[in-house]
Amino acid sequence: MKAMPRHDPVPTPNKGIANAHAWARYRRIMRWMTLFAAFCVLAVLGFLYWDGDPMPIHLVIAVSLGVFFTALVGTGLMSLLFLSSGSGHDEIAGGPFDENHTR
Repeated sequence: MKAMPRHDPVPTPNKGIANAHAWARYRRIMRWMTLFAAFCVLAVLGFLYWDGDPMPIHLVIAVSLGVFFTALVGTGLMSLLFLSSGSGHDEIAGGPFDENHTR
């Protein structure tokens, strides 16, 4: 009878200074991207104002919120990729393409 294969041990998460550094970098990126999103809102509203047509308040609110949150969600998701990589979670997860993985 063949022995049961041994499972890989569950790795412990990478905690400590690297994780704190990754979270600090994430917060810094998100602060800059919030300012960038606000600048995008002002640029779009400026373009709509110089277009010459009067803008109803509903259009101003919808455009402002839409542009702001679209820019913020896009950059937030990209920042989460940097956070995952910087905190060591990508190395912990491993997978079928990991160099230590054998078949």
